[in-house]
Amino acid sequence: MKVIITADHAGMTIRNEIKDLLTEMQIEFEDAGCDCEGSVDYPDYALPAAERVAKGEFDRGIFICGTGIGMSIAANKVKGIRCALTHDVYSAKLTRQHNDSNVLAMGERVVGPGLAREVAKTWLETDFDGGRHKNRIGKIMTYEDGAQ
Repeated sequence: MKVIITADHAGMTIRNEIKDLLTEMQIEFEDAGCDCEGSVDYPDYALPAAERVAKGEFDRGIFICGTGIGMSIAANKVKGIRCALTHDVYSAKLTRQHNDSNVLAMGERVVGPGLAREVAKTWLETDFDGGRHKNRIGKIMTYEDGAQ
């Protein structure tokens, strides 16, 4: 598995925790920023990273901002991305099993570093169930292909 991780200025602490987790899990990753304390615009980080997941350069992405909302909205504008905003372990597991999410968004101002690690670990270790869920994902992709 290969993961891209990105954050805006409000997600840098949890981003560093997740980088440590990925290293511990021996998962290859790329850190796509940001490396600043000043305010930046989350779309400038979410969109390019999401495009790289959609192109297949990465299997999954983990995006962090203050609430996770901005990152998730931006990421979901990229065709082929199924970004789930998740702040609990149960949702992290289900979004992989049922929705085959390929991007996880979290908010540093919402969840602490310990829980963020648990959420990310669960999300990374959970497989897509397929079956009836595959058909549902197919309907979303069909709509996405036809949307103008």
